[in-house]
Amino acid sequence: MTLLASNAVGILAIAVVLWLASVRLRDASIVDPWWSILFLFVGCNTALRTGLTGSKCLFLGLLSLWSLRLFTHLWLRARGKPEDPRYAAFRVKYGPERYWWVSLFQVFLLQGLLALAISAPVQVVLSAAAPDPISPSDWLGTAVFAIGFAFEAVADAQLQRFRRDPSRRGTVLDTGLWAWTRHPNYFGEALLWWGLWLHALDQPWGWATLPAPVLLTFLLVRVSGVAMLDDLLRRTKPRYADYIARTSAFLPRRPS
Repeated sequence: MTLLASNAVGILAIAVVLWLASVRLRDASIVDPWWSILFLFVGCNTALRTGLTGSKCLFLGLLSLWSLRLFTHLWLRARGKPEDPRYAAFRVKYGPERYWWVSLFQVFLLQGLLALAISAPVQVVLSAAAPDPISPSDWLGTAVFAIGFAFEAVADAQLQRFRRDPSRRGTVLDTGLWAWTRHPNYFGEALLWWGLWLHALDQPWGWATLPAPVLLTFLLVRVSGVAMLDDLLRRTKPRYADYIARTSAFLPRRPS
C-alpha cells in the first residue's frame, strides 16, 4: 500500500468511527476536537513508514504541539454542552430521520477529505529521505509557526476567560488580541499552517503543496470560520455590528 493510500485509509477509519459515535450520541460536533488528530495521525504514520531525521523530529514536534493543544482546548470547551448550533441547524434542516446518514458525507467524510488534502505539506516533509538536515526554510517555518501558535493559544485563552465572566454576558470581546482582529484564533491557525508549509520548501516539489495552506486559509475566512461566525454573531449580539465596523475581520490591524 502506498503512503498516500495508507494515510487515506487511516483517516477514513477514524472518520467512520467518529460518525458511528456521533449517531449514538446524536451529536455531530464531536468531530471538531478530532480534526487536529487527523493530521497528527498522518504525520506519525508517514514518519513511522519512512524513518525519522533531525528535520522530521523538529517538524513532528511542532505538529504534535499544535494538534494536542487544539484537541485539548476544543474537547474541554465542548464537554457537557449540547451539539454545536451549526450542526444542530443542519439536523433540523435535513430532519433527524435523515441526518444520521447525511452527516457521514456532509461532516465526517468531508472533513477527512479536507484533512488529507491540507496535510500535503505534512506528508512531503515527513517522507523526506535521509540525511535531511534542518535547513534555513525549516527555521523560518518554525518562527512563523511559533508566532501563529502563540496568537491562537493566547486568543483562545482570552476568549475562555471572557466567557467565564458573568459580567460580560451579552457583550462583545473587544480587548486583547480581539481588539486587533475579530478572529485572532483563526488568524493564528492560518499563520501556523503557513509556517508548516515553509518546512516543505527544501524538498523536491515541496512548493507544489502551496494549495494546502491556501485552501485552509480560504476555509477559515470564507466558509466555516470568519464568514459563518460573523453572520451568526451579527444576528445574536446587537453590539457586534459596531465591532465589525471598527475591527479588522482577519489580519491584525490597529483598531479604528
